[in-house]
Amino acid sequence: MARERPLSPFMIGQVYKPQITSVLSILHRATGVALAVGALVLAAWLLAVAGSAEAFECFRGFFAAWYGQVALFAFTGCLAYHLFNGLRHLVWDMGKGYEIATVYKSGYAVVALTLLTTAGIWWCAMNTGGAA
Repeated sequence: MARERPLSPFMIGQVYKPQITSVLSILHRATGVALAVGALVLAAWLLAVAGSAEAFECFRGFFAAWYGQVALFAFTGCLAYHLFNGLRHLVWDMGKGYEIATVYKSGYAVVALTLLTTAGIWWCAMNTGGAA
């Protein structure tokens, strides 16, 4: 009798269970995509600044609203995560940090630094009048 097998080894929970290494790798790619989209939004904002007052007001209104603030917070988190995980990858490119214990420690360090940096940036912004 033939056993039923999953169609793909990537079906979460059936063959492989998520590990911090795979989750951080996928998150690195996702934050890269989010930063690319954010760069396009930044370019559009710069065009609005150089353009009309109405175009600028449209962007200002969006980013002053709660959903705009959430988008900016998420972008800040993506930027911090991608930076720290990119530095981690640079260390790997030098041939260091491949031991399993080190990979896990550096992964947790990236997550901690991301959370602290994002919170710190937003704390400063809220306490200096930088955010609406």
